[in-house]
Amino acid sequence: MQAVYFNGRWVAPEQARISAFDRGFLFGDGVYEVIPAFNRRLFGAGAHLDRLTRSLEQIDIQDPLTRVQWMDVMNRLASECPSDDVSIYIQVTRGAPAKRDHAYPNPPVPPTVLASASAISPLSVEIRTHGAKAITVPDLRWGRCDIKSVNLLPNIMARQQAVAAGAVEAIMVREGIALEGAASNLFAVIDDDLLTAPLGPHILGGVTRNRLVDMVKDQGHIPLLESPIPFDRLFDATEVFMTSSTRDLLPITRINEHPVGTGKVGSVWTELSKAFTKLKQQRET
Repeated sequence: MQAVYFNGRWVAPEQARISAFDRGFLFGDGVYEVIPAFNRRLFGAGAHLDRLTRSLEQIDIQDPLTRVQWMDVMNRLASECPSDDVSIYIQVTRGAPAKRDHAYPNPPVPPTVLASASAISPLSVEIRTHGAKAITVPDLRWGRCDIKSVNLLPNIMARQQAVAAGAVEAIMVREGIALEGAASNLFAVIDDDLLTAPLGPHILGGVTRNRLVDMVKDQGHIPLLESPIPFDRLFDATEVFMTSSTRDLLPITRINEHPVGTGKVGSVWTELSKAFTKLKQQRET
C-alpha cells in the first residue's frame, strides 16, 4: 500500500496515528486541500497551495512546510499512486496540546500534517451523456465557508440527503440564494447568461470554478456574470452544472423533481467540458 506523508515522515497508512487530544479530532480545528493530478501531473497545484496558505492564515496556524516542500510531497504522492489520475488530500490541524481547551494552545504546539493520495474516478458515460440529479437543501453551514475547514458535518448531512434522494449533489440555499454544492461550485445558464455565485464568505472559492471563470472570460463569447443565483430562478435555467477538482464539470439535468431545461445535457456544458479537458492537458500547475 502506498505510503502517506505524516508529520515529516513517509509511513504506511496504518502508522499515521494521531493523539486523542489532537485538535482536529476534538474540535475540527484544521483545514484541508484536495489537489488533482492527471496522468500523474499536478493540475492547479499553485492555486491550491495559495488557498491552503490563506486558510491557515485565517485560523492562525503557521504553514508547516515551504511551497517547495509541499510540491515535493505532492509530486511523490502522484508519481507513486497506482492510478494515473490522482486526488491528493492534505490536512493540517492545530496539533495535540497536553489538555483539551477551546482556546488556542499557548505556547503553540506543532501542527499535525497529513498528505495522502487516492484514485480519481472519472464521470461515468451515463452522467456525461444524460446528466445527473441534484437536490436543494437549506444551507446549515457556518459564516466562513471561504475557509476550507475540516468542519464538514453540514456538508456531509447535505450529501447524504442527496444520496438518499438518488442524487449526486446537494445545492445549498441560504436566504433565497442558491450558493454552491456540498462539495462543488454552482453554474447556471439563465436568459443566455452563465451565472455563478460571487466570491465571498458564503462560498468556497473553488480552484476549478476560478479556472473555468477565467477560461470563459478569455473565450469571450459566453456572457458570464459572477452574480447571486436566486433560488426560484434556478428552475428557469436551461443548463446547470457543478464544478470541483475531482469531478471537473458535472452536468445537472434534474433538480429535485424538476428537469433542467429540456432535461438533457446542454450545449454550454458540452463546449466548456471539452475546452476544460484541453486546458488540463496544457496547463498542469
